[in-house]
Amino acid sequence: AYTALEEMIVRLELAPGTAVSEGMLSKRLGIGRTPIREALQRRARELLVQILPRRGVIVSDINVKAQLRLLEVRRELERLVASTAARRSSAEEREQFAELARRFERAAEMGDDVAFLRIDRKFHELCVAASRNEFALSMMSGLQPLSRRFWYQHYQQAGDMPVSAKLHAAVAQAISAGDEQAAAHANDALIDDIEAFTRATVSAGL
Repeated sequence: AYTALEEMIVRLELAPGTAVSEGMLSKRLGIGRTPIREALQRRARELLVQILPRRGVIVSDINVKAQLRLLEVRRELERLVASTAARRSSAEEREQFAELARRFERAAEMGDDVAFLRIDRKFHELCVAASRNEFALSMMSGLQPLSRRFWYQHYQQAGDMPVSAKLHAAVAQAISAGDEQAAAHANDALIDDIEAFTRATVSAGL
């Protein structure tokens, strides 16, 4: 329920401002109300939805200025996570990073935006796990869905999915190689691209 709800919001199947209910989501997803309620509560803590007294649950708006502030945090946090993942990841995890790099490259070649979003989620989950830092987990889990939703809303007008996928692949490859400095530099290059993309949505009036 938690993952399905994110994907519906990120892919704008539930657009910003949409009112949702446990009953509607339960019917649509074929999942009971209790896990739906828990998923909504978790997504509210991550700011993807708002639970409003007497108004129900509303999908949160998308705000460019807030997105830029979010990227300030992502830059510092993800640089740390990438470099520590390169240092602390196990042999098995490094193989997984190498496979994710290959999958990012394939998504770039195919222009497959849905595959890219799903790989991106797995990549960031693995980064946090490999960093062996439980505090990073609580912070990253809230930042990534908001970023994925913003990207999905605007990438066709202001972004370049293949470039973004290849930049993600570069981070994954550096972590797989156990190169802390390369992982940090690759992550900075990725955030530079995301920030430029975010600012381009303003210039384009999107």
